[in-house]
Amino acid sequence: MRTERDIWKYRSGLDAPDDVTGFSIEALDGGIGKVDECTNDVAGSFLVVDTGPWIFGKKVMLPAGVIDRVDFDTETVFVSRTKDEIKDAPEFDESRSADPTYRDELGGYYGPGGPGYRQDRTDVI
Repeated sequence: MRTERDIWKYRSGLDAPDDVTGFSIEALDGGIGKVDECTNDVAGSFLVVDTGPWIFGKKVMLPAGVIDRVDFDTETVFVSRTKDEIKDAPEFDESRSADPTYRDELGGYYGPGGPGYRQDRTDVI
């Protein structure tokens, strides 16, 4: 089972993608926005997603562990969360993005036991 800290790592079998800035984000139930920023930090990778008009311009930070796959032909990143789970996520705070406490809070949302947690076949390493 994944832990809160594992949520910041790419899933087993998924290589860290090159820069996917500008790619569309596809949640389990439809499009949710575009990638505004991405990182490939070891054990700390994430995407910042601009949800645009769908959630009135809110930006959210998605840990690498929620990425299912990347389709480079269609420039789409598929994530294993619903629109509502992303919408209900804590808003991205750029000033705290490197803060371990902030990362722990987000890890608690997306990780085991959190309201944004979803265990599926790819969550198990």
